[in-house]
Amino acid sequence: MRTRQYRARIVAGALAMASALVAGACTAGSAQPQAQGAQPDIGGGGEQQAPSEPPQPLSTDNQRASAGVVAEGGADAVYNYGPTVMMDGGRTRMWWCSQYGSAPPPGDDILYAEADTPDGPFAGPGGGIPKAVFSGNPGRFDAVHTCDPSVIRVDGTYYMYYTGAAGDHALGNAIGLATSTDGQNWTRPSEEPVIKPAHDEHRDNTYGAGQPAAVYLDGWFYVMFTDTTGRAAGWNGAGQFLLRAKDPTFSAGVESLSPTGFSRVGDTGNVRTNSLVDAFSADLMWVDALAAFAIAHQTEHGTTITFWNRDFTATPYEPVLIPDEWQEGPGLVRQPDGHAPISETEPCARVPLDVIHATVIGKAKAPTGLRHFGLDVHGVDACSNPEQALAVLDGFAMPSPVRTMDVVAGGKIVRVDRRSVAEELAVHVLDERLPVLDELPVMARLEPGARAVGAPGLGTAFVLDDRLWPVTSTEAAARNDSEVEPVSRADWEAYPAGPTLGVRP
Repeated sequence: MRTRQYRARIVAGALAMASALVAGACTAGSAQPQAQGAQPDIGGGGEQQAPSEPPQPLSTDNQRASAGVVAEGGADAVYNYGPTVMMDGGRTRMWWCSQYGSAPPPGDDILYAEADTPDGPFAGPGGGIPKAVFSGNPGRFDAVHTCDPSVIRVDGTYYMYYTGAAGDHALGNAIGLATSTDGQNWTRPSEEPVIKPAHDEHRDNTYGAGQPAAVYLDGWFYVMFTDTTGRAAGWNGAGQFLLRAKDPTFSAGVESLSPTGFSRVGDTGNVRTNSLVDAFSADLMWVDALAAFAIAHQTEHGTTITFWNRDFTATPYEPVLIPDEWQEGPGLVRQPDGHAPISETEPCARVPLDVIHATVIGKAKAPTGLRHFGLDVHGVDACSNPEQALAVLDGFAMPSPVRTMDVVAGGKIVRVDRRSVAEELAVHVLDERLPVLDELPVMARLEPGARAVGAPGLGTAFVLDDRLWPVTSTEAAARNDSEVEPVSRADWEAYPAGPTLGVRP
């Protein structure tokens, strides 16, 4: 559901008049742009804990922008905004909010397309127009509109959090959840929303709860979102709130971020006492190389990235500005779990920050013109300690000190005798070794002809030191001269499991 952007001269009394349904899309008022994105404004939910050190400046370079629009709906789609972008197995996949007359019911739909890079062009499956993969569910909270998707993948399952509305959204927008095995065919685990408006306060802005941004970290599902009824929201409803749970449906064990940290709450409609940033339609990701969360939100001169530590108690870095043109909130280019991509050439020293978002107001007086913008943070010391290095280098292979290859996977190092095999088991291959790995133990050795097993529906794995190491490559066993031995599901599951080697499913 769209949020309009208003300049500072617009007073609160005009907000109600400016909010309207546009081309069937559910809209709401939005935050005033922050002046040049200089500081991460707090939405007003009480005092944050003072940081132990002042925020550190970050150096940037390699500013980039697509030559033009990278994606748009086909057929009768007149607006395109609110994307979620995933780097997934060599593809850039994107879901966003639009509308097809051919996708019932009439209202916002979620489209899907993919490309080789964020610069596009994005096309639907098979090279056609983007596909409408998710629409309203008649008779339910999301009967008419489904919009603002945020997609992550965990253990082979895609989770899409989205804004749903039944029509006239007066305080009725809420956040739903759908799951998929391929990112295109979606099922609702429940017909009820997973996150509802708090109804702490009712303002002129009657949007409700929506615009989710999801991240998976250390077993927790984090969802940041807008709630114009939250106590700590601004005068116009602006603000970003945060919940987390180990259950993706948020039906149990929910924790809410308060001014004093995370605390257990009874349900997702708890009182909203802490806003992370004064914004609408923001996006969230975890940056392993910085050991920090990053929030992307629109400010006067572009997209501002603000940073929070793991507990959201301090801002370890000064904000970074991506200069760009915008008309609606950004979608960060992320890995499947919602983490930042790792630089393929300088994983320990450079962090790519990229966004895609709408840039113009189109014929329907709604945002469209999806374009790509980005830059790199450089000069970081992401591998200064072994624990952080294992997170940053996950999926990398590099030469070992003994003329073999070391592959980092799931916080472990596997020594692989053949480079051709290591290339099948890694996402990226470096030609030079990084010294930080010399401080870490090798957990297993993959020699030529090592035992490999396969089970129906479970794939292939190497058995190393009586532990099962699943592989995603169908060529790895053959390149290692390992004959795959058929085993039963029970035999497979009897082995202690090691991390998966290769591109994660």
